[in-house]
Amino acid sequence: MCLVAEPITRSRWLEPGPRLSNHPDVPEPGTIVVHLQRGLAVLEGLQTFDMGKGAAREMLRLEFAGDDAVLVPPADLALIWPYAGELGKLTLDKADGSTWWGRRGEAEREIQNAAKDLAKHIAQRRRRRASRLVAPGPAYERFVTRFLISRRPTRRRRFRTSLGDLATGHPMDRVICGDVGFGKTEVALRAAATVALSGKQVAIAVPTTVLARQHVATFRKRFGPLGIEVGNLSRATSAADARETKEGLLRGKLKVVVGTQALVSKDVKFGDLGLVIIDEEQHFGAAEKVKLSSLTKGVHTLWMSATPIPRTLAARLAGFRDLSVIATPPVHRLPIVTKVAPLSDAALAAALLREQRRRGQSFLICPRIQDLEPMLARVQAAAPDLRIVCLHGRLPAGEIDDRMMSFVEAEADVLLATNIVESGLDIPRANTMVVCWPEKFGLAQLHQLRGRVGRGGTRAFAYLLSESSSGHSEKRLAVLEEFSKPGAGFAISERDLDLRGAGDLFSERQSGHVQVFGPVLYSHLLRQASEKTDDRAGDLWVPDLNLPVAEMLPTSYVQSKNMRLEIYGRVARCQREDDLDDLEEETARRFGPLPAGARDFFAVARLRLDCKRRGITRLDAGPEAVAATFLPGRLRKVKSKLLRRDGDRVVYAGKQDEKPFERIEEFIGILDE
Repeated sequence: MCLVAEPITRSRWLEPGPRLSNHPDVPEPGTIVVHLQRGLAVLEGLQTFDMGKGAAREMLRLEFAGDDAVLVPPADLALIWPYAGELGKLTLDKADGSTWWGRRGEAEREIQNAAKDLAKHIAQRRRRRASRLVAPGPAYERFVTRFLISRRPTRRRRFRTSLGDLATGHPMDRVICGDVGFGKTEVALRAAATVALSGKQVAIAVPTTVLARQHVATFRKRFGPLGIEVGNLSRATSAADARETKEGLLRGKLKVVVGTQALVSKDVKFGDLGLVIIDEEQHFGAAEKVKLSSLTKGVHTLWMSATPIPRTLAARLAGFRDLSVIATPPVHRLPIVTKVAPLSDAALAAALLREQRRRGQSFLICPRIQDLEPMLARVQAAAPDLRIVCLHGRLPAGEIDDRMMSFVEAEADVLLATNIVESGLDIPRANTMVVCWPEKFGLAQLHQLRGRVGRGGTRAFAYLLSESSSGHSEKRLAVLEEFSKPGAGFAISERDLDLRGAGDLFSERQSGHVQVFGPVLYSHLLRQASEKTDDRAGDLWVPDLNLPVAEMLPTSYVQSKNMRLEIYGRVARCQREDDLDDLEEETARRFGPLPAGARDFFAVARLRLDCKRRGITRLDAGPEAVAATFLPGRLRKVKSKLLRRDGDRVVYAGKQDEKPFERIEEFIGILDE
């Protein structure tokens, strides 16, 4: 059921507010949603109508293309799913669904194909065997005591989870997500120790030689007391060292190796590989990950990222991969003050000199190598006292290390670089990050860059200096200001998934049908289809109930419109009566004992579940009769003389003095006879 309302103007646009609850499948006012029968729209919120004689009704207002607005009942939230936080470059569909059905049909067919592949992959994964790896107690305990985690509850859980995966006998395939400094490396170290102490080999793949160098130092420091050697394979490794490392891997003598893409070279062979750790997974392209997958066949795999790419998040949502989030920040970590401002010489000098005055260091980031020399001249003219060192990926490996170490040893005030510094660097003295032309970076890249500062407990600043006047760029960069607290990486990745889509889970294509349905609904449909391959999005329907009761929560009971919308959405997602019972109890705890109107609301919700289970598409209850219309083929032969059948519709008159719910209950009882 829907009512077409008068057109509305853009001036009535509602900006999305903070999330009201931890229910990502419940849409919020002011956001973009996808209605399964109509397409993309803006959910404006609830609108209350006076029906006369003291009765009221609430409807959802959806804005479609051409400023057309449609009013639908709250029960339609079963068909309405979150799509994105802002319109951006999206185009809304027409209110009649004419622009939607073609895209939906094609996407449904692709989901069916993807679901079959996903179900096959999951089944194969469950059948695959891997070594059960449990570290020897005393040696592992000595390793652990070098890094205590008594105050880090999410770290302890992630350690237990990853170590438990290694002992299952099936290949681990888990993503560890946590902001820089939250403990991902420690998870990797403990997993690697478990495998190495069990006699098998560990390969740690990283995207850059700089990060490889840092990891080699960290792993050697931790594994040295155990007598376990750590090798290094990258373009910075000398030919002699590379030959020695490859020989040690082939013979199984070398248990741990850190490397870049050199790990997947044809001349690199492992004697007994047990675990592959892929750090900063967002920096590996799809083609590179295909090469890395040659290492992961039949072995345990651990992925690590502060901001997993949309494809990785979608894989997790679909059940294709496991994911754990480290949410607890270090005790000393402070939020990074993030500011978006126009790019100017004055802004550059002010930010860099401010950090120099407090005896700190700064990163100055440009998107392209050719931007570095002009920026160097610009900064030297505005602030000639600053000591500046330049860095980019085309320099020889030795020179990269030398320039980096000069900055680490405080021989320079500013490191002017491309995003080569995005990964792995830990420089406690560096507490200002200036990014020029940030609109040319991805959100996840900007968050990673921002994470390079504030590592030592000092208040850090990140300045995003832009020359763009695009409203879309401003909104996009505002996400970094909104998510500035420690632990924001996962939230930014989810927003990135909203904006970019996930791509095809089983190939290198970057734009997939997640862009048709949105990430939340796509994952739901893919999971549903993989569990029962003959299910389709078209099977999602809502029984239409026309009852003489107001199907709404009294406004005097739940006064906030947004809160009522949240409860309506959660009710629409309930699949079982037990779920409804739990939600009804929660509502009573939050707002007090339910008044009659609220009890009727939950009673109607239970009735709608019953109708859906029986295949009743429409139920009409009036003062004289009850009528039900069934899906074709769902109405069994009517035996009772109290029922009158007309095709797929059956009518029951009942007693004249019965209340509506009593008559409906008696009608259903007769149907069951």
